[in-house]
Amino acid sequence: MRRVVLQPGADADGFRAAVRQLVADHMPPEGVLWDTDDSPGLFGTPAGGEAPPLALPRTVAELASVAVCHSAPERYALLYDLIWRVTQGERDLLEVASDPLVHRLERMRKSVHRDLHKMHAFLRFRRVEGEEGEHFVAWFEPEHHILRATADFFVTRFRGMAWSILTPRGSLHWDGLRLTEGPAANRADAPCDDDFEAGWLGYYESTFNPARVNPTAMRAEMPKKYWRNMPEAAAIPALIHEAPARMRVMIAQQGAAPRRRDPKLAVAAMARQAPDSLAALNRLIQEAPPFVSGGTRAVLGEGPEDAAIAFVGEQPGDQEDLEGRCFIGPAGQMLDRALAEAGIERARAYLTNAVKHFKFTQRGKRRLHQSPTAGEVKHYRWWLMKELEIIRPRVVVALGATAALALTGQAVSVGRERGQRLLGPWPGVLTNHPAALLRMPDETARQQGWNHFVADLRLAAALSERASG
Repeated sequence: MRRVVLQPGADADGFRAAVRQLVADHMPPEGVLWDTDDSPGLFGTPAGGEAPPLALPRTVAELASVAVCHSAPERYALLYDLIWRVTQGERDLLEVASDPLVHRLERMRKSVHRDLHKMHAFLRFRRVEGEEGEHFVAWFEPEHHILRATADFFVTRFRGMAWSILTPRGSLHWDGLRLTEGPAANRADAPCDDDFEAGWLGYYESTFNPARVNPTAMRAEMPKKYWRNMPEAAAIPALIHEAPARMRVMIAQQGAAPRRRDPKLAVAAMARQAPDSLAALNRLIQEAPPFVSGGTRAVLGEGPEDAAIAFVGEQPGDQEDLEGRCFIGPAGQMLDRALAEAGIERARAYLTNAVKHFKFTQRGKRRLHQSPTAGEVKHYRWWLMKELEIIRPRVVVALGATAALALTGQAVSVGRERGQRLLGPWPGVLTNHPAALLRMPDETARQQGWNHFVADLRLAAALSERASG
């Protein structure tokens, strides 16, 4: 019997090294005892050096990288059982959904992904003033060992502010330049509220619709275990209790046309001051309700704040909404290829969308994309313009007609007007959205569209170079 001792939590590196050596030693799963402990591992590297890497199918490696974050103590044994069978000839094992091992690991993967989604959606920062200035602290209670896996998400979203995330499983601390890990924390270590929450609670209560109260649906989307860490949750019981009385008052009142919502005024009233940084603006976007049907959470722009080129798309898609990042789905992958061919580094550009939420309709288990209306684009326009005012790019690229509408306030035809033009106050380039290339009917049209698209991106790069000179 071989005993393998790994570090507590998601010890992906230790597990990877152990698996390589176990497979090299032809050690079957029933001969391995997996354990986690703070003491040094008892499983040593052989005198000949580290065992060679394994050639595993990509799907197996991806599953393992997620499942190691699960809190089940048997996760390592299950994963090694899978890897052993794959290396012994069952290369397509993950395609056998009826296999009990595959079924169990897939459920573990989904559970970890749900936990990541809940942490991205329900974590709330609260502002504290310390000796070194403004700092933001959040408390969250994850089900699994996801803290390290979610670090990049929060660094990307809140790069411009100093923050700490405290959990019972560990902590993360970002000072604006460096990310460090810390020990587990207690709920009492996090602040209970801040001066922003009073305004937010007033806004939340004023927008609560008693005619659409559905506690079952509310608990399905946001389980009650998360309520105690959400500032608006304290108001929910009273709002639900008062809903029938408020409904009777609404029915008795004479109908009147609703006032049009102005996002700029709503946010200004809620924040009591215009945001002066990207972090402050992003916080307001995340706290504001969606202005489109189906939207679940804001998908923020990403990229350096001193980017020379900013790319503006239409809205997040299904995958972007699930992962919380813009341009990572099929259209984003096509954009990545075009940027590479045009000589533009994605990491040095700023990418965002005209509409910050995914507008969709539910069809069974599928969420079908719905194009935003001109009115919805106008609702979001203030966010976009303020975002670009903070980034101050030298060139803006409008990816499609919706982006051009948001930037200029006017409807344009991409087919007739693509190329260099003024996009609001910025010099820019109008081109197709990469999703339009995916919808082209035949290979000839797609190739022609691709050539035009890459040429437009090269034009944007040239304009940026001229502006910098």
